[in-house]
Amino acid sequence: MPVILTHNRQSRRGAPFPEYLKAIQSHADYRLAAKEISAWPGFAVTPLHNLSALAQAHGFASIHYKDEGSRFGLGSFKALGGAYAVFRLLQRHVALQTGLLPEQVSSDDLLSGRYADLVRNVTVTCATDGNHGRSVAWGASLFGCACVIYIHALVSQGRRSAIAAYGAEVVRVPGNYDDAVRQAQADAERLGRFVVSDTSYPGYRDIPRDVMQGYSVMAAEALTQILQPPTHVFVQGGVGGLAAAVLAYLWEEAGASRPVFVVVEPDRADCLRRSAEARHPVTVTGDLNTIMAGLACGEVSEIAWEILQPGADAFMAIDDEQAAAMMRQLAEPLPGDPPIVAGESAVAGLAGALAARQDPAMAAALDLGPQSRLLVFGTEGATDPELYQRIVGRPAAAVATSM
Repeated sequence: MPVILTHNRQSRRGAPFPEYLKAIQSHADYRLAAKEISAWPGFAVTPLHNLSALAQAHGFASIHYKDEGSRFGLGSFKALGGAYAVFRLLQRHVALQTGLLPEQVSSDDLLSGRYADLVRNVTVTCATDGNHGRSVAWGASLFGCACVIYIHALVSQGRRSAIAAYGAEVVRVPGNYDDAVRQAQADAERLGRFVVSDTSYPGYRDIPRDVMQGYSVMAAEALTQILQPPTHVFVQGGVGGLAAAVLAYLWEEAGASRPVFVVVEPDRADCLRRSAEARHPVTVTGDLNTIMAGLACGEVSEIAWEILQPGADAFMAIDDEQAAAMMRQLAEPLPGDPPIVAGESAVAGLAGALAARQDPAMAAALDLGPQSRLLVFGTEGATDPELYQRIVGRPAAAVATSM
């Protein structure tokens, strides 16, 4: 299938970051998230790889790849979002029970077990394609509450086991990701659990907002690591939370001179692209079966769309083979570039950017050329080791040892 490019006719290119959007994402929120997350055990800034050979081969001035495969040992950027949202939920819960202000309850308080008697009976829950649920389960284990994670029919056994390793109860339900979301919500209402979802819908905004604030830590790191600001940023889609968090941070930072921003999705789960085409949120139905499991989402996050609708310049859809080829390219790089272990959902942004650069009409429409400085976010490592080996032809460990 050819790449599909849809221009966002509602984009407010050239405008400063709107004040009203700061209620969803802002630098002030980022600073709060960064303060807590940087205090967690195992925190480290993830690397930003300069892929100079790949850039030269494809006619870019530079390509920088933010590699989230080592984040907190969980293998993906999701460690920043789900676990931070668990912390924020427990912070508010403890404050309510003690009469303290939320800001008086810190990560250190929860990590030390100071409020263990107040949090051990709290149960957090969510639906996941794999990585978000793993982060929520890790956060629950870290801060001392219970956890139940829902996975849909197509989530691999490897991803299920990775979640269960953090002590969470894992429930598999029929259908797709969005069916799992609905089941998690229904059971939470019935059993008094707290949903920690990365997708927002009417009446449910605060926790997905916390998730996105955690993601902004990754965007901020990238801007401090890169020598020159990017002219173009291509980011994966999914429900839109990642893309919206990165866009909001970059937009507030650069204002009217922000980089060209493109969202890339699997062609079998391109709810954001179709929403841009229709100028309102559109749901994609069916099994959403794609190797890019972390992006297999059919419904747009409400608060993410509020940022992407005025802020994203374009939306793209790519097929599974383009993602697989990009994984192999990063594992066997051009001379001079480092080998990178990149999972199926990690490469969508980069694959989309290279495909657009090779198409003269798309390149012209997005102003992609030899002066373009590209920033992409490699959002996961080999979070499904068996699938990674099947696609790349070598185990992730073999690629990693060649770094």
